[in-house]
Amino acid sequence: MLGTLTSLIEITQVSSQGFWLLLPNEELFLSFENFPWFKDVTIKELCEVEWPSENHIYWPNLEIDLSIESIKDPAAFPLRYKT
Repeated sequence: MLGTLTSLIEITQVSSQGFWLLLPNEELFLSFENFPWFKDVTIKELCEVEWPSENHIYWPNLEIDLSIESIKDPAAFPLRYKT
């Protein structure tokens, strides 16, 4: 991999329930219920997102690293860091 795929990832919509993450081939919804770490962050912090590898999304300023699988199926990853 030559670098981070930052231009291929985008936050498209934020609501009181969560936000949508747009990737080249799909759009994923991250609910604040399943991903509570994002609930109180600013829009700027949320939008500063990187795609360091094909299966991982990273928010460097928040120090949050998620796999695509955990976003698609949060129930399959029951262990969570409590904020």
